[in-house]
Amino acid sequence: MRKRWALFFILAIMTACAACILIYNLPPVKERLGWRLANLCSQIYYALNPPEEAVFIPQEQQALMETIVEATMAALQPSTALPPPADTAAPTAQYTPTPSLIPTSSPTPANTPIPLPGRVTLTGLRHEYQQMNNCGPTTLGTLLSYWGWQGDQRDTRRVLRPNFAEVDDKNVNPSEMVSFIESQTDLKALERVGGDLDTLKRLVAAGFPVMIEKGFQPPKEDWMGHYEVINGYDDNAGRFITQDSYIMADFPVPYADLSDRWWRDFNYVYLVAYPPDRESELLALLGPHAEEANNLQAAAEKASGEVQSLAGRDLFFAWFNLGSSQAAMGNDADAAGAFDQAFAVYADLPKDERPWRTLWYRTEPYEAYYRTGRYQDVISLADTTLSLVGGPILEESLYWRGMAKEALGDVDGAIADLTRAVRINPTSTDAAAELQRLGVAPP
Repeated sequence: MRKRWALFFILAIMTACAACILIYNLPPVKERLGWRLANLCSQIYYALNPPEEAVFIPQEQQALMETIVEATMAALQPSTALPPPADTAAPTAQYTPTPSLIPTSSPTPANTPIPLPGRVTLTGLRHEYQQMNNCGPTTLGTLLSYWGWQGDQRDTRRVLRPNFAEVDDKNVNPSEMVSFIESQTDLKALERVGGDLDTLKRLVAAGFPVMIEKGFQPPKEDWMGHYEVINGYDDNAGRFITQDSYIMADFPVPYADLSDRWWRDFNYVYLVAYPPDRESELLALLGPHAEEANNLQAAAEKASGEVQSLAGRDLFFAWFNLGSSQAAMGNDADAAGAFDQAFAVYADLPKDERPWRTLWYRTEPYEAYYRTGRYQDVISLADTTLSLVGGPILEESLYWRGMAKEALGDVDGAIADLTRAVRINPTSTDAAAELQRLGVAPP
């Protein structure tokens, strides 16, 4: 009798567990409880693996450090060796950016800018609170609603995070947003970097709400990336009016919060959606920044100035921004050097100030290191980044690690990483095309 009751009890527990799993996987239930379970799992993982302790050291920096140590040790030992020639330069870790970024003239707007009104608010945007890790798709839907688009975050998520039910894709890049707008709507889109407050106000005053990506640190949380739509400003109050999917509609953001801190974290990037028949108006508003090459040069010069005056975490992002703009212009060696400096600054930051999620969102160092043949640095950086997320779920890191593995002769490892990248998101990287080049059908 006891055995029969024990068997019945075990079956009851198994049935209850199965029922809980089935109920949990119902979409309405999972959307409400999934983020809480994910947060709990993350808290446990990060308690066991403190992310702020992981530091990536590029091989060139490591080699330099070893050279300095060896030279120091040798200096402490008696030696009869002749001194080095007088013009022998000591090794240095300081990177100096190229004085002339790209040859170009200095264009000026055709017309003198019209003075801006002191206060503007654009209406007609539909605010929506984001579901778990769905800031980008949600904010994009808010931006598009101004132009009459009728979808919501489920429609944008379906394209931008196609495997969200199985994989928690951590980021949607601005370039993916541009692609969505131009492939899924009748609108066009433009992405630029190195923005400033006057540009934001000028666009809003002309009837173009602006989407930006910036740093964000909620109470009791570490640094992360976040999107907002700017649809108004008030000079008297010194603030923008934003649609924030995490906080609230019509959320006020002081000018200084953007210009002096959070917007720098993403190279002052901004995105504008617009009807095709208003393109000439938009380009005129942007002036010299309408041309991408001029915009990148200006952004690089802005970052180059900031690395001379900032410190701490702001200095890390200034070097990162310089590397990003240099990489976009094809100045690969300069870009890699700037990223080396950024990671050197990062390693010196207090642990509680390290923005350890940076490579979840900003993947430009991979390309710079890859294009300069520093394949092991690509792999090491990807390994460090993936260790911070608790699993292979960042498709950009997997893509570049796969590319570097192939370059070093590990074709099987490359195929495994590229295949995983395609399964996470088949459209956000060139992983599918690389698999085809290697003679493997994408999954």
